[in-house]
Amino acid sequence: MSANFEDEDTPPELIDVTAIPADQTSVDEEPTARVPITLVTGYLGAGKTTLLNHILTEKHGKKIAVIMNEFGDSMDIEKPMTVNQGGQEVTEWMEVGNGCICCSVKDSGVMAIESLMERRGTFDYILLETTGLADPGNIAPIFWMDEGLGSSIYLDGIVTLVDAKNIMRLLDEPAPEEKAESHDVNHDHGSGPVLSMAHMQISHADVVILNKTDLVTDQELEAVRDRIASINSVAMIHVTNHSRTPQIEGVVLDLHAYDHLADLDFSKKGHSHIDPAISTTAIVTPSIPADKVSRVDAWLRSVLWETKFPAPVISVSSEPHPVDFEVHRLKGILNLNDGTSRIIQAVRDVFEIRDAEPIDIKDKSKSLQCKIVLIGRGLGLSAEPWQESFESYLAAK
Repeated sequence: MSANFEDEDTPPELIDVTAIPADQTSVDEEPTARVPITLVTGYLGAGKTTLLNHILTEKHGKKIAVIMNEFGDSMDIEKPMTVNQGGQEVTEWMEVGNGCICCSVKDSGVMAIESLMERRGTFDYILLETTGLADPGNIAPIFWMDEGLGSSIYLDGIVTLVDAKNIMRLLDEPAPEEKAESHDVNHDHGSGPVLSMAHMQISHADVVILNKTDLVTDQELEAVRDRIASINSVAMIHVTNHSRTPQIEGVVLDLHAYDHLADLDFSKKGHSHIDPAISTTAIVTPSIPADKVSRVDAWLRSVLWETKFPAPVISVSSEPHPVDFEVHRLKGILNLNDGTSRIIQAVRDVFEIRDAEPIDIKDKSKSLQCKIVLIGRGLGLSAEPWQESFESYLAAK
């Protein structure tokens, strides 16, 4: 690949493919198969457009539909791809030389996705770029709440690009326009730690691409990694320069963001408070009976929908119960006594519990556990109250 693609203002070469039949289907893909979508977020200058340029030009053999936001890092790339017909913006899909297609949007990308689904079979993945100051927590739930989209696509994960050189300032000293607003209108958080949009983008991430690391020292890089992990300790961190990742599988595509929770050792993760605004906490319990899944659902509704901490019937923890809190991301795995399992994923107040892949129980030395991770603001200094709350709720009849 030529060096000029390191410049975020350099557009890929485009070829008009509007003549592609809308009903063209792939022989290898089931018509009803849902397509995975990845959100790509990060501040202006973090390297989103450079990453997408790599994907749109490298010979990786993937058929990817890339939706680039017109208010993103490079106006020159996106402008020619959106056309106006009869006073209405119409999505114009363009093909690049490696088999991928792309377009640009001025909104959350929902209309572009709806247009894209008319061409099912010409792509296997969707990448949706957000604006630099976008809160991914406002975008991701759309793919569950929109009945039409929810049956066609599923959220594979959220990828956040982080500028290693400037991230500390964005976290600690955000400009007024870089500060995040609380999504909980019932509470005033003005007296709490500063919450920036950088916090929100990291806290919602399944993968963090730590970019521009050639501009910092090894000591500075380690401090940035520690800070990111303190905000979101379950996100995978990939260190890069010029947005060049060693591969796209597992970094941008095929994230399976909710499949690796069973392998996490939460005893080593701890409950870090390096960052005063947002932290990660985890609940680990033994496997549960299948009839307790409904109790988990009710517990989640209290925490996510009502923003109420379900107080345990009897509390032995000396830690105070969280009162004023927000959960930005929640993910978990429920291993059931019958050998089946469920996956939990949530963004803000939208969540789902779905069937997971069958559990391999060949290794009898490993006990099955339920694991739930909460990432958000005001979760408290210890995981104990959350652990007690969850276990007490499950025990109630």
